[in-house]
Amino acid sequence: MNAGRDASNLVGALSWLDELVRFRLANPGATELLPPPEFHATDDPFTRVIARHEPGYAELVVLLLALAPHVAPGRLDAAIGDTLTESASFPEAGGVRGTHHRGLLPTGETAAWLLAGSDLAAGAYVRGLFGPDHWFTTRCVLELEAVRDGEPLLSGRLILDADLVEFLVHGKVPAPRFSTAFPAQHITTEMDWSDLVLHPATLLQIRDIQNWVAFSDRAMGEWGLGRRVRPGYRALFHGPPGTGKTLTATLLGKHTGRDVFRIDLSRVVSKYIGETEQNLARLFDRAESKDWILFFDEADALFGKRTEIRDAHDKYANQQAAYLLQRIETFDGLVILATNQRNNIDEAFVRRFQSVIHFPMPRAEERLLLWSNSLPEQLELSSDVSLHDISTRYEISGAAIMNVVQHCSIGVLADAETTLDRRRLEAAIHREFVKEGKVV
Repeated sequence: MNAGRDASNLVGALSWLDELVRFRLANPGATELLPPPEFHATDDPFTRVIARHEPGYAELVVLLLALAPHVAPGRLDAAIGDTLTESASFPEAGGVRGTHHRGLLPTGETAAWLLAGSDLAAGAYVRGLFGPDHWFTTRCVLELEAVRDGEPLLSGRLILDADLVEFLVHGKVPAPRFSTAFPAQHITTEMDWSDLVLHPATLLQIRDIQNWVAFSDRAMGEWGLGRRVRPGYRALFHGPPGTGKTLTATLLGKHTGRDVFRIDLSRVVSKYIGETEQNLARLFDRAESKDWILFFDEADALFGKRTEIRDAHDKYANQQAAYLLQRIETFDGLVILATNQRNNIDEAFVRRFQSVIHFPMPRAEERLLLWSNSLPEQLELSSDVSLHDISTRYEISGAAIMNVVQHCSIGVLADAETTLDRRRLEAAIHREFVKEGKVV
């Protein structure tokens, strides 16, 4: 176990769980249980999880039961001792054996026995911990394994979220790999805010998103806004290609300590009825309560203007958009949708976003700054190159400027030179215009 430099709170909590198990074995009908463990201030993963969720007594017991097999295999067997040598000899304590794991895997029955004993009323309360409205479920922390028809509901295993287990055991959650089950790519950047040149009005709105990330927990919790407004934050970025939408999303993650995932809608949208919704459900279920930023590029693939329903395809397309909107509105993190054309997005959808941010083509003074920031120090400019003139004459995006700089730099190196002349620079700019279908 590598749960951080100071795992004393976790070690103490598991020892307390051992004592609670032995207490229940010795006092099967007791309604007064051991006092809860005391935690001291540390910054290890376990203490951070406890501080975030603030579990009650029963919730803490369930969390520790679900966690125990992952951090201390066989611990529950040792605590119960020989009483559970054969599972059938002590059915009150529940528990099952896994396919490969030889230790006891606790079930809902284990939690009910430990917390309620033979108290039926208390047992009913324990069952409520696994309901759809409990934060175990809404925050995707823990679930009760589904059982076969006819078997007791609580006989299902206690299943802790896999990412939460990784965090508690190793101190970090590895970014999920891009796959059909998780059609999103983890994106990062070595660039910084100083490399991103935006219109002042655009930058001001981006600062609003940063403020939400920094202060939303206090506003929703301490100030009570969580009772009145929906969770999460929804932003729409719109503007021509290459104007900084993706880079802005990535920098927001970099400077707020959040992972950013770009969703590949081509892997999400399916022609088969119901499959798109299933793909989206898996994606949002995995991202729930992870503090991730979800970035939907080319969002008009799902959020385009709704059409009059003429056939089953039109009805299905509208259902897909409605489902995505529903998941976005209930997601507790930051969702960014990006499109090249705002007019492609249905206005009924746009009204659901807190921010609609325009990324215009850079003006001449912004292009000058982009040229100045992008050119390598090793690349000399010949006397016939005026960046001020180039910036004024050619309306070009930041991404296109980077393409030009890369093309010119490679060309200069290939020719064993160090100087960039106007002929090579303008040829590269024209090359970008042709690629974008613009008239030169």
